[in-house]
Amino acid sequence: MKKPSAALCRSVVATLLLGPFAASIAFAQTTPTNLDKLKQMKVSGTDPNIPLLPQTGKNADQLRENLKRVKLPAGFKIDLYAVVPDARSIAVAPSTNMMFVGTRKSTVWAVTNRNSGDTATEVKAFAPSIKFRNPNAVCWSRDGVLMVVETNRIYAFPAAEFFYEGGDVAVAEVVADGKLIPPDEESFNHSGRICRVGPDNKLYVALGQPFNVQPREKLALYHQLGIGGIVRMNQDGTSREVYASGIRNSVGMDFNPKDKTLWFTDNQTDGMGDDIPLGEINRATKAGQFFGYPYIVSKTRITENGYDKDPIPAGAVDPQVMTDAHAADLGMAFYNGKQFPAKYQGGFFSAQHGSWNRTTPIGARLLFTSLKTDGTADKTEIFADGWLDSDTGLYRGRPVDVAMAKDGSLFVSDDYAGAIYRITYSAQ
Repeated sequence: MKKPSAALCRSVVATLLLGPFAASIAFAQTTPTNLDKLKQMKVSGTDPNIPLLPQTGKNADQLRENLKRVKLPAGFKIDLYAVVPDARSIAVAPSTNMMFVGTRKSTVWAVTNRNSGDTATEVKAFAPSIKFRNPNAVCWSRDGVLMVVETNRIYAFPAAEFFYEGGDVAVAEVVADGKLIPPDEESFNHSGRICRVGPDNKLYVALGQPFNVQPREKLALYHQLGIGGIVRMNQDGTSREVYASGIRNSVGMDFNPKDKTLWFTDNQTDGMGDDIPLGEINRATKAGQFFGYPYIVSKTRITENGYDKDPIPAGAVDPQVMTDAHAADLGMAFYNGKQFPAKYQGGFFSAQHGSWNRTTPIGARLLFTSLKTDGTADKTEIFADGWLDSDTGLYRGRPVDVAMAKDGSLFVSDDYAGAIYRITYSAQ
């Protein structure tokens, strides 16, 4: 019997491990990059001994000191969980005591808690042989595939929580570089993506539009591509469609596990003054809904480019929650744990990054929103506050994302301080 070729063996292994992503593996004919090698299940040559980030010392001590200023409801406690530079989106692993953390730079961090204690035991770069570009978005599929969304590409890493130890990992490109949006529409502005895998098992990705207010000549193109909206697709990148439009820049979304509706934050127009327009948290109940931008936001008409002279498109969906102007609402997560009191179960937490363009800064805190029995928003209140020093106006931290741990505690990322915090509750 003829011995199978090495290429065939690699193809079989890739199919078994990558499943529906196997079709996206392309065997390079020219000098392969590290990514090409990994897609072929080859060794990249990257040192498997990935350096660990220090978790003790003066920096960690000062981060804990800063947390003494954070005010929480009675019974709640916040502490430093891990030192994680530039920490943005959090994806808590489905089967192990670890998480992956996105950044707006060139690193995705693997944060592991090997002894199941109160803090992480190690933090190191994930897939260091790949040069990421703004990998802000990280999220999980139901079957344990880690999705990483850059400005203009989407990766899939099967079983990442089990095979992250060395420099080489299994990977496929769900959307190839330059194919998420036209390269001409790339920008440093509003380029941090966010993602979720929905109840329909499709991948949802928010695409911020790159302007303060988009020019009229961009409206049709952006509507067609889902820029300034949320797109969804199969997990292999096929059957892409625009799920929601009329959004300026969403950097936080989550599905309500009870009724499967998609909620998302939206960062609003700059340059209209300190107190307008208000921030938004929205609820999408079906595909194809339009959320008002750039004609109206939080019931304020947008004057730039004359959009206030146009009629508001019929059927524009009003926000569920309107928040303080320029507080920069980012990550959000529904709470379905049991550790926190009943008041918090079924509602959602959201993070406000803090203002950069307001006379008196505001934000740098966490909010909690409860829901009514019909699934709409009820009351929104400040849950955690104190990262913004009211005496000096200086930031000691800027929360980005929130995520529920398996034990019902709450993780919070902070890209300014470079940390992951953990909030716990005890009635005693």
